[in-house]
Amino acid sequence: MHWKPAGFPAGSLSEKAAAADRGSDKARAEASGGAPLSVSYAPDGAGATAANSRSSCFALIYQEMWCIVMVKIAPSILSADFANLEREIRRIETADYVHVDVMDGLFVPNISIGIPVVQCIRPVTDLPLDVHLMIVEPIRYAERFCDAGADLVTVHVESDSTENLLSAIAKIHAKGKRSGVVLKPGTPAEAVLPFLKEVELILVMTVEPGFGGQSFMADQMDKVRAIRQLIDRHNPGCELEVDGGVGVDTCRACIEAGANVLVAGSAVYRAENIPGRIRALRGE
Repeated sequence: MHWKPAGFPAGSLSEKAAAADRGSDKARAEASGGAPLSVSYAPDGAGATAANSRSSCFALIYQEMWCIVMVKIAPSILSADFANLEREIRRIETADYVHVDVMDGLFVPNISIGIPVVQCIRPVTDLPLDVHLMIVEPIRYAERFCDAGADLVTVHVESDSTENLLSAIAKIHAKGKRSGVVLKPGTPAEAVLPFLKEVELILVMTVEPGFGGQSFMADQMDKVRAIRQLIDRHNPGCELEVDGGVGVDTCRACIEAGANVLVAGSAVYRAENIPGRIRALRGE
């Protein structure tokens, strides 16, 4: 995870957590107030004592200032007004990514947008284009989406063989772009293992892919936590994204489980104040 440096007011819970990180058991006990510490991003392995101290510190900070994680917001244009797509993309300029859902009607029971739309929206924003391929055999099109302007291309682990998906990831990297893999709700966390060291992002779906506006599947948070542990252990620079039903009432659960990128469609585009909604989703 990436953490914002911060100065904490005297006597605050966060200051006491920092004291705990310096090794004071007494300060750690006072800071926690006996509350269970449930959030931990410390990697396993060497330096376990220091890591445990750090994880306790971060857990304590999270109880008071959970927004300390540098959360990125990726509004999905699937919820935008397609008749005014340029305007809709400019409305989310305070976000971190533009999330583009590509559906082929085969991998998912819906058809959305494709390469020509990515080409058209590339010139109208400086935000990175986060292109989510919900298509069968994405190796056929991965390079073309890169050429169209995608900055990050994600492919589903269920969409092809492991060998072909690794080849698709290599093609994306050869284009100088970032790559990622996506898991449907029914796919276990362990499915990321063949790809974990090869990608820059892992996306966990918290709805069944194919349609926007579905309800958030809270039971996927266990999977997010499991993947966060795998990332911390094997590829700490990898981002962890959640997509599906994310809103102001569910974003905190995602972040506390370990996600640092949140895809939000209707939660952003149906808001009267979009910049304010983006800040709320970040926890600001």
